[in-house]
Amino acid sequence: MMRRHRSWLVTVLASVTVCFSLGLTAAPVTAADSEIKQILMVAGPPSHRFGAHEHFAGLRILQDAIQQSSDTARVTLVRGWPSDDQIAAADTIVIYCDGGGRHVAMNHRDQLRQRLGEGTGLVCLHYAVEMVPGEPGKDWEELLGGHFEINYSVNPHWVAEFKSLPDHPITRGVEPFATDDEWYFHLRFTELGKVTPILSAVAPDHTMKRPDGPHHGNPHVRKSVAAGEPQTVAWAYDRPDGGRSFGFTGGHYHWNWGNDDVRRLVTNAILWTAGETIGPEGSSLGEEPIGIKRLLEDQDYERPDDFDEEETAKRFQLTAQKKKSRLNPPNRSSFPAR
Repeated sequence: MMRRHRSWLVTVLASVTVCFSLGLTAAPVTAADSEIKQILMVAGPPSHRFGAHEHFAGLRILQDAIQQSSDTARVTLVRGWPSDDQIAAADTIVIYCDGGGRHVAMNHRDQLRQRLGEGTGLVCLHYAVEMVPGEPGKDWEELLGGHFEINYSVNPHWVAEFKSLPDHPITRGVEPFATDDEWYFHLRFTELGKVTPILSAVAPDHTMKRPDGPHHGNPHVRKSVAAGEPQTVAWAYDRPDGGRSFGFTGGHYHWNWGNDDVRRLVTNAILWTAGETIGPEGSSLGEEPIGIKRLLEDQDYERPDDFDEEETAKRFQLTAQKKKSRLNPPNRSSFPAR
């Protein structure tokens, strides 16, 4: 990958400028310029409702986690499609937006392909894994390793229990966990490169209770669920061009970013796609948990009058202390590439 040749002072000023525009404090520069990893986060426009598809607020949580975890990562967070200069400077690009025809990258796929061909990473969260069938979908298979394909994939809400995790840098420091989310599954994966399932779970029968439809059900997925096949909902992709990509289908409920294991796994993945080395304990998320008060910040929508803060904290296990896994101790297993 071509390195940007900047002086130390220019790097500091650029970092301060980015953070000032977001009202943040710049992280100190503690490494040589050649070691700095530029992480570009792209937030889509407001989408669903309060507490769901909170693209900007969710990326702000992940930005904090990255800055707490790495002295060599610099994060630029933008709303809408970035400038050409921001794309050119990125070591990895994280996209959190609505998908299908509203995808923020829909008309920028050629630009992404060119940049990723130079080794830049790609991360897509939740709806951003869905592309329009046909050429756009094929592009996402090439660049991301897989995608949500309408009339083949489904988007039910269910509690996915991840009872075992593969031995991969992305899972370091992550314990088995379970969360209630809109976990997409039965995705269309590429046959090129190496796709490694990171999170897989058996979908319960009730995920098939809806009638067939573009997002709800189809004969292919019904057969898979009836057979009890594990469904991959997050994956790592070692691309043939040497770059790295990561897809994560959770992220509908903003409150799940308060789950230490979810946040650590995605933070690990972002840094991994940027080419950073992930230590044996994974990303450091700081001593304080992410509680309901922090999650209420930066959202696109005003808090509804009937929002029950206490009930939401209870439902999503946002406790005042660091959570312990309520499943079994970590069970590392090797998943076959798909």
